[in-house]
Amino acid sequence: MKQREIVIVGAGPVGSTAAIALRQLGHDVLLIDRQTFPRDKSCGDGIPVGVTEIVYDLGLKEVFDQEDFYPIDGVCLVSPAGHIYESKMKRGKQGGQAHVIPRVQFDALLQEQAVRAGAEFFQARVKEPIVESGQVRGVKAQGADGLLVIPARLVLAADGATSVISRALQPQRPPDVHRAVALRAYMEELEVRPHQVEFFLHRGILPGYAWIFPMGAQKANIGLGMRLDKFRQQQLSLEQLLEKFLALPFMKERIRGDGRLQDVATWQLNFGSYKRLPRAFDGALLLGDAGWLIDPLTGGGIENGMTSALLAAQTAHRALQQGDFSRRMLHEYERACQAAMWPVMRRSYFVQRWLLRYPWLLDGLIKYARNHPRLAELLLAKL
Repeated sequence: MKQREIVIVGAGPVGSTAAIALRQLGHDVLLIDRQTFPRDKSCGDGIPVGVTEIVYDLGLKEVFDQEDFYPIDGVCLVSPAGHIYESKMKRGKQGGQAHVIPRVQFDALLQEQAVRAGAEFFQARVKEPIVESGQVRGVKAQGADGLLVIPARLVLAADGATSVISRALQPQRPPDVHRAVALRAYMEELEVRPHQVEFFLHRGILPGYAWIFPMGAQKANIGLGMRLDKFRQQQLSLEQLLEKFLALPFMKERIRGDGRLQDVATWQLNFGSYKRLPRAFDGALLLGDAGWLIDPLTGGGIENGMTSALLAAQTAHRALQQGDFSRRMLHEYERACQAAMWPVMRRSYFVQRWLLRYPWLLDGLIKYARNHPRLAELLLAKL
């Protein structure tokens, strides 16, 4: 294949956001994914206000608003002892609202817009980066016609938590305390709180949580996530942990019919709490989950990922203008990610490591928060 300016590996929201931003700057973009779209993605399906605002910033407000997505305007937080705190969810500066959107729909929308913006989409499984004298110079990908060598001036890795680019460039993995596992399922005939997401700080899951994200009348995305080191210490599978949660009296009474779970799926999460992790290399940048940018408290990665995509596009634009793809030049992206995300990531990691260790403290804080809005705002800021 001919040399491309930029190859983006992974066409999910992060890769597609980067592709749209780079096309708006006038660059040649090849967007590669191993699957065609629409395709499912294991996730809680929560689309926070910040993501809606990024979509608006990309010039896609009209496209987004015309879709029939399920809006969210409230949050319910349940303590280990069952104390409940409810809060309204703020809108963004442009009026953006949180939603619950099946990722099969949301991801396809952004991928389609990337193609409409002029990015070329190619279905292939990227096998590895092309590295010559320490410089990434493209990728090797298995397509329908065999193994292809695709040269590029710059490679952006947006291929998720199991990124082949990330593993090739930094084979050393951070410890399990900086990772998590999660399970998602869909359930119908479930009593939901309309337009309100629920987080359950259940003792058996801490330092993680269970969730119910409504998708309509008596239908929800339901699941749980748990830090990997804690998960390895107990004997139950994620499916068994979810079954135990659903068997609790306060959950059982909300289930209508047989309460059958559908489309059960698991995935792993790479927290952004490991500060020394490099995300810029000679000729390549790691974005989103591939760059370990998931919030260590909420487990949410889509907003950080799309933010990293915009920052990567800015750095790539300057690198292409100067013809400099060295790590020294691309380190600007790492600095931008650090400034934009690390302060919040550090606070999230502290709360996750220490506050979530003590159920009695969580009970007291949530009870106290009901009469102290400022504390509640801090607790719920990232949820």
